Parts: sequence; C-alpha cells; structure tokens
Amino acid sequence: MYAMSETPAVVLEGPLADLSAWRPEGCSIAKALDIVGTRSAILILREAYYGTRRFDGFATRVGITDAAASTALRKLTDAGLLEKRPYREEGKRTRNEYVLTRMGVDLLPAVVALWQWGDEYLQDGNAPLERVEDSTGDPVRVQVRSASGSEVPLENLRVRVNKKWRRPGK
Repeated sequence: MYAMSETPAVVLEGPLADLSAWRPEGCSIAKALDIVGTRSAILILREAYYGTRRFDGFATRVGITDAAASTALRKLTDAGLLEKRPYREEGKRTRNEYVLTRMGVDLLPAVVALWQWGDEYLQDGNAPLERVEDSTGDPVRVQVRSASGSEVPLENLRVRVNKKWRRPGK
C-alpha cells in the first residue's frame, strides 16, 4: 500500500505535462461516464452480463423503479450497448428484450475491474461471489497490460496526445 506522498502517478508527456496549460477536451472517461456513470446503468449492465433480458427482470434485480429502469435502458440502448429485440409470449402483446451488443460486451473488463476493486477494498475479505474461468476454475482478474501482454504499473503508464486526434469542430 502506498502512503499519499509515495503514490505513483501516470506520466503526462508533451503539452500534457503542464497541467495548468491544457484541458482534457474530448476526454474518453467523461464521455463513457455520460453513458454508464450511474448506479442504475452499471447494475443493468451487470444483469445483462448475468443473462437478464427482460424489462421486469432488470427493474426487479437492480431494485429500481420502472421509470428508472426505462430511462437507463433507453440510454444504454441509444448509446449502442444494448439492442432491443421484440418477443411475444402466446396470448400477449409484443414486447422488447434487451441484448448486449459488441460495444456492451467490450465494457465487461471495466465492470469486472469495479467488481474486483469492490471485493478487495469494500468486502473485508468476505465477498459473496468470485470470478473464475469456466474450464479451469482459475480466478479471473483485470490488469493493465501493454499490447504485448506485459503488466504496466501506474508509474510506467504514459499519456500523450494522440497524433491522429483532431479537436472537435476542426
């Protein structure tokens, strides 16, 4: 564990190094939080990963009102993380179920990272669930890794302006 004075930090390069000289325009974290930054949104995604597909299941399992479930499901669907698919039970009207898209599935590591952090720091060693790989039973953990596969500690992470990035409106 790090003491506050010893906490490593990401190294900002180039024009980012002077924190007073730049603003995080177009920040991907801010954009992601605009979509999934509510408790309801993350818990609905959790349920979608667990296989929940129907509106009532989301509202009940997340413990939110129908109005809150409707708002969160609409936002996640409009953003492209979930897709509506019609279904009809015999003798009833057509309804929609919600299915994860590739975009929604690709968010899984971030949700697992939150889960892992919660297990480690908020459960006093008594987490109710564990994540394991299906065929081996090995524990599953999220880590920051380079494209070549090596683990990257915080102090070795560099952030720089993407050469391909264009300011919005330019």
